[in-house]
Amino acid sequence: MSGNHFDHLLQKQLSRRSVLQFSLGAMLASAMPLSSANTMLRNHTELLGFKPIPAADLLDEVVVPEGYRAEVFYRWGDPISDGPAFNMDASNSAADQLQQAGMHHDALQYFPLPKGSNSNDHGLLVMNHEYLDLDLIHTDGSHDHSPETYNADKVAKEQNAHGVSLIEVKHVDGQWQIIRPSSYARRLTANTEMTVSGPAAGHELMKTQADPQGKKVLGTFNNCANGKTPWGTYLTCEENFHYYFVYDQKQPRDADTERRWKRYRLGFSYYGWQQFDPRFDLDKEPNEVNRFGWVVEFDPYDPQSMPVKRTALGRFAHENVAHKIGKDGRLAFYSGDDSRFEYIYKFITRDAWDGTLGARHGRLLDDGILYAARFEEDGSARWLPLVFGENGLIAENGFVDQADVLIHARAAADIVGATKMDRPEWITVHPHTDDVFVSLTNNSERGSEGYPGKDAANPRNQNLFGHIIKFSETDATATEFNWQVFVLGGEGEGEQFANPDGLYVDDRGVLWIQTDVSSSVMNDGPFKDFGNNQMLAADPETGEIRRFLTGPIGCEVTGVIMTPDMKTMWVNIQHPGEMPEVLEKRGIVKSPQNPTAASNWPDHQPNGRPRSATVLITKEDGGVIGT
Repeated sequence: MSGNHFDHLLQKQLSRRSVLQFSLGAMLASAMPLSSANTMLRNHTELLGFKPIPAADLLDEVVVPEGYRAEVFYRWGDPISDGPAFNMDASNSAADQLQQAGMHHDALQYFPLPKGSNSNDHGLLVMNHEYLDLDLIHTDGSHDHSPETYNADKVAKEQNAHGVSLIEVKHVDGQWQIIRPSSYARRLTANTEMTVSGPAAGHELMKTQADPQGKKVLGTFNNCANGKTPWGTYLTCEENFHYYFVYDQKQPRDADTERRWKRYRLGFSYYGWQQFDPRFDLDKEPNEVNRFGWVVEFDPYDPQSMPVKRTALGRFAHENVAHKIGKDGRLAFYSGDDSRFEYIYKFITRDAWDGTLGARHGRLLDDGILYAARFEEDGSARWLPLVFGENGLIAENGFVDQADVLIHARAAADIVGATKMDRPEWITVHPHTDDVFVSLTNNSERGSEGYPGKDAANPRNQNLFGHIIKFSETDATATEFNWQVFVLGGEGEGEQFANPDGLYVDDRGVLWIQTDVSSSVMNDGPFKDFGNNQMLAADPETGEIRRFLTGPIGCEVTGVIMTPDMKTMWVNIQHPGEMPEVLEKRGIVKSPQNPTAASNWPDHQPNGRPRSATVLITKEDGGVIGT
């Protein structure tokens, strides 16, 4: 999920509460004229065999092509094991929520069972739960709707609806089912104990009253996309952590703190947790915010294992993390910082992986070098090392050591001269060519007064529709590479789309593209022709793109994974019913008393509410998805 969603929701929340207004960025500018030609030719391909579907305008269903079946599989509030069922009026307690699927499903991964196998009919499904819809989480709403009933129990429920969930899945008698009870089933939440590893572990900026050693953290939240290590562990990424912390902006503080907090846009929270959890009040715990914005690793096969925050990979709004293995066994991990004018990063491990499975290899993520990308006009590019004492990362520029560089990776990338990108989101690696694809979702501020203008890697001012770039390296450990624009959103022949976000290249080489058009512009104005958010399939060789799936009203389509035989696919539908402004213009109002104003997917119960959910997709003839 993008900061655009949070900005939109936070503005509406602040309006409800009648508090002081503040700027969260320029409004979307008018659409730019489409160019006559796109970067890639759109030729027919044999890789894609399904009939593309049309765009869906305010349709409250998931639609897939002829010959395919889409079934709702795992919804917010469904028990992960033998826990309580979901109450349609959202009256489940915090304790209930701890045993249920979190809200707002995002990226997901499939881990075969038994461990080390390529099983297509038994495995673990692990997924992130990014954030909350405050109109839906409680019967009477959250702190902005019903401040008089907001209490510590509500905070605990909201915190338990964040994080990660793990379920055991199995194909039995021709049907996929969730195994309940399961010894593997697990939830990570905003209160799960985690360790800190890498250069920032134990640093002064990581210490709090509750953790004077700076090596233990409670929780993970705003878990957007993810990754999977070759040694069999799950990587969950903390994205927009800055929307959880508050401080009194009228109070004076030292210049270094002001600079650091401003660089991460701290100060205003979408949530009210600080009222009952002092961790989220920076005037009480100024270092707590430094303990979020990391990549977190845990072992899905060991339900007792403690998650680890891997600080060598840097602190920023991590979208996801993709990896590639070098010729010498060292690995590269790629991640985008999902915010306007932020950067693309790459971490190269110091040591090689020996090719075996096991969580012990997580230590490889503690030693290495973090780089930020600089794209040149001629199609070349460089990875710039973020190493204390080099390239201006010195005391005179505000850094005290390597841990400080990693905790404030954004400021470090500023200093070394990395290229400011149009909201870099998901990154995926082609399994045959090793090409790397990066989605740049949009940037309506590019070229506006006071902001950088277009460049070769971000070729449009007021970039409403986003684009995808592709780059090639001679090896995962290379520090130079070549790049090109793969596709511009909103342009070209065939199936058009806007705001690419989720990316995944399957084992056949199909590039799956998921979109995240904000509800503030969905189905309206320059975005009218794109309809609801969708998932498309692209042939990276020919450039042909076909629309494969459309989601229900107000949703984002995010997260996709397959079984090894590619005959089963899971796709996540996030925040169905997030209120499109095009409906608000018609006088339709969503509230805790009217939760289904925009959508009633997937249950369509008279007393229900929209619920994020995982959708199971199969081909009716039992074949490979996409053929």
